[in-house]
Amino acid sequence: METPDTTNPSNPVSASRPNPLTETPSSSLATPTLARGRGRGNPKSRGAPRGRGDRSKRHDVGRSAWARTPGDRRARNDAAQESAKRQRLNDGMPGRKPVYAVDFSREEIAGEERRPKRKVAVMIGYSGSGYKGMQLNDKEKTIEGDLFRAFVAAGAVSKANADDPKKSALVRCARTDKGVHAAGNVISMKLIIEDPDIVRKINDHLSPQIRVWGIVRTNASFSAYQLCDSRIYEYLIPSHCFLPPHPESYLGKKLVQLAEEAGDLEGYRQRQEEVAAFWDDTEEQCIKPFLETLDPSIRPLVLNALYHNVPAEEEEEAEETYIKVGTRSLNDDSATQDQQISEEGVQTARAAGSELQPPTQNAAENTAVPLNQSPHPDSQPPQLQEPTPAPPHPTSPDLQQSATPTHRPHEASPHEPSAAATSAIETALRTLRHALIAAKNAYRLPPARLTRIRSALALYSGTHPFHNYTIAKAANDPSAKRIIKSFTLAPAPLLINNTEWLSLKVHGQSFMMHQIRKMVSMAALVVRSGCPAARIAESYGPQRIVVPKAPGLGLLLERPVFESYNAKGRGEGRAEVGFEGWEEAVGAFKQREIYERVFREEERDRTFHVMFSNIDNQRSAQLLYLSSKGMAACEESGDAGLAGAQGREEVVAGESEDEDGEPEDG
Repeated sequence: METPDTTNPSNPVSASRPNPLTETPSSSLATPTLARGRGRGNPKSRGAPRGRGDRSKRHDVGRSAWARTPGDRRARNDAAQESAKRQRLNDGMPGRKPVYAVDFSREEIAGEERRPKRKVAVMIGYSGSGYKGMQLNDKEKTIEGDLFRAFVAAGAVSKANADDPKKSALVRCARTDKGVHAAGNVISMKLIIEDPDIVRKINDHLSPQIRVWGIVRTNASFSAYQLCDSRIYEYLIPSHCFLPPHPESYLGKKLVQLAEEAGDLEGYRQRQEEVAAFWDDTEEQCIKPFLETLDPSIRPLVLNALYHNVPAEEEEEAEETYIKVGTRSLNDDSATQDQQISEEGVQTARAAGSELQPPTQNAAENTAVPLNQSPHPDSQPPQLQEPTPAPPHPTSPDLQQSATPTHRPHEASPHEPSAAATSAIETALRTLRHALIAAKNAYRLPPARLTRIRSALALYSGTHPFHNYTIAKAANDPSAKRIIKSFTLAPAPLLINNTEWLSLKVHGQSFMMHQIRKMVSMAALVVRSGCPAARIAESYGPQRIVVPKAPGLGLLLERPVFESYNAKGRGEGRAEVGFEGWEEAVGAFKQREIYERVFREEERDRTFHVMFSNIDNQRSAQLLYLSSKGMAACEESGDAGLAGAQGREEVVAGESEDEDGEPEDG
């Protein structure tokens, strides 16, 4: 049957039907047949595209509401990167090649033999020093970037896929930040593994601080991130971080003052009784003998400059050298106006400082030994001749803050010291600071202090809202709740180069950004401040507080756990994902590339000394919740910073490193 031509006006069928595009039936003038809007009662409009004027309240949300909406941050970042890449290509701009991409010519790709890829789990370990974290970065050197290039060089990734890890479905189990280490981590991807010697070939193309322990075949749907049940992290921290603040520091004075106001002075002293004599003994044995060798005219200036500090805003004016901070105005209450600095005093200070010779360090001594081979916990602080001098660092708080007297910087000094006097005071201060650092390094934790640390760590176990231990999380945010299976302290500390270290291990389902480092910092602050351990439980409440994050230097991922996947795989005959069989190699690597690296970097940079020196001398009420008055001390001080504390903890901790917004474990 022939189809009528509806477009021909001579056709009767065409003439009897009005064209909706060119004609309007007369009936439509009275009763419109097409809806003019897209109201709720017009079902035909639901699939139509929306114009600028047709805004849906359900889908069109404001910027702040969108930011509060939980979503897949990883997917959003990937989508944004892909969108930017497509935009560059559309604009005719050449795509920027990532630092980890490997280019091959078309002829090389075409000439390569095609081999099958298998979904695998790759067990790895690495030291994060010198890397911008684990995760791939187009511009920076990362662990995954070096791994991917090694896979390509060893033939585990084909030349056709060498320019983009996504072609190999690379997924990490746990993302670690800049400088953070991992004795065991897992990535899942598709690799060419028919070569039985593929692991050795991959390691041949890696630096000694990155190792591949093994490769295990998995099922096709395996994801190292999605199927990880929990993760175990270790944190190494020197024992001297649990010493109380110096009695002359801002925090040390405030803790005693607020304990008296709260009627808890006796309780505060009981919580500090095992370390109550440390600072007095150190001053008697290390500080006073040296001060007696100085001329009386500069002695009070050196003593006051050693222990006191100026406000943080004044520190920013003196970033060139610590000498400038320490000598901005050397006269204060203990240095009267008619007091003169004699040349004899200058020469005495120089001579006393020149007698100190740095002891030689033996590289063979850098090995860990149990606590039972270390000096007795009640051993006396070292004498002045024992400290190891280090070159001054212009921005180190140990060199800046402790070298600042109690005077107000804007007050004019009636007698400015001469250049010779300034040099003499500088020499004396440097000598005394090294003596204090050596005394802190020689500190050994008594059993009572270890018990307090274990009690504090135990309060983290369970399911709690950790909004105060990360950034950009509200107290009522469900994603702030995390499960901590255990947080323990190793039975025996380590003794490295006369410094005692503690090993803390936390086992949790997942962790947010900075969470572990803030948990460690909070436990150390509670113990060293003589604060009731219950303050940790109070931090789970709605009040926002500042918790400085501990240095990333001591953090390492010990291993992820795939208990559910392995349990199911046993019945199916699959190999387990884990580190069984490589314990000896992992242990040797951890000692050589992680532990010893951490110890060396701390001895060189004194990161923990700097952090706690900043905290003790920060003239702010942000940390007064550590006092006997608790959270009320912050409210009474009127410090508004606690209401919006995030972003200010770096000022308290003295850190300025840049890290992205991804969580620690992905």
